[in-house]
Amino acid sequence: MNKNQEQENKKKHESSKENKESLKEKSPDQKLKETEEKLLRSLAEIENQRRRFEKEIKDAFEFGSFNFAKESLAILDNLARAKEAIKNDEKLKVNKDLDKFLENITIIEKDLISIFERNRIKKIDTQNKKFDPNFHQAMSELEDEVKDPGTILNEIQAGYMLGERLLRPALVSVSKRKSSENEEKNDKKEKK
Repeated sequence: MNKNQEQENKKKHESSKENKESLKEKSPDQKLKETEEKLLRSLAEIENQRRRFEKEIKDAFEFGSFNFAKESLAILDNLARAKEAIKNDEKLKVNKDLDKFLENITIIEKDLISIFERNRIKKIDTQNKKFDPNFHQAMSELEDEVKDPGTILNEIQAGYMLGERLLRPALVSVSKRKSSENEEKNDKKEKK
């Protein structure tokens, strides 16, 4: 036996001696009350552990596919990019079958979105919404006199939710107030 094991055995032996001695000195009612308290604590701990395990199992079923779903979003993004690239390609615009090809890509895109929706993966709506850092990531701020500051002006990349959990934030441009030249000069002076 190594020294650590010997020390652990010695501690266990000493603590069991102390427990026995303390039980000898106490009345039967006190012993019963302490034993009852220990039993209740043990039962409470078992119940807490059972709840934790149930939650972990539930989360594993609900979010076990989280990484796969997150990586699958790249397929949808690439289909959208491919459609835009094909539409903007001057050489392909003269091709008589271009519309059929784009229609087929659109069908694939819709099928993929349908699969996502059946698996509780939903696109985050950004149209005329206020910026929310829980669902959006601001990539730029654009001056806009018409919209309130903090309003999403356009979506750079779609965001998605898996059930109630954020899968990927939406990358957006957000409005800000148009600042006057005087305010900009004052800001520069304050920074120095």
